Amino acid sequence: MAFAVIRVRGECEVNRDVEYTMNIMNLTRVNHCSIIPDNEVTKGMLQKTKDFITWGEVDETVLAEMIRIRGRLAGDKMITDAYLTENSEFKTIEEMAKGIINGYRMKDIEAVKPLFRLHPPKKGYEGIKRSYRNGGALGYRGEAINDLIKRML
Repeated sequence: MAFAVIRVRGECEVNRDVEYTMNIMNLTRVNHCSIIPDNEVTKGMLQKTKDFITWGEVDETVLAEMIRIRGRLAGDKMITDAYLTENSEFKTIEEMAKGIINGYRMKDIEAVKPLFRLHPPKKGYEGIKRSYRNGGALGYRGEAINDLIKRML
């Protein structure tokens, strides 16, 4: 299983340790999305940065759509099935999405950028100062992250 993590809040008044943790997750700017594995280390990183990000379990079809639309190679080129068959063990983007959810990392494929630069969501965030449970956009949102990603593509 893998989490999709999206940075919601900006850089003003961010603790140095929190900023460093977000840089490790490749979340350097607002609306950047990164796919990280589900383990104890990453859960600790998510809890440390929970006041600036939102995350949840990403669906395989949504991840494949996000790779197809917003996935990039070095030089700002799009990821295609032809590139994957030449430079990785995957033949299609759908296979790559399934592999990423099962533990494969994007940075293991040559020249693939490990983050997605998404648009701001249509109809906006729910509120960037409250947790998702309290009607905001921050913190853990489970399967609802897929709806947010679709609004941001």
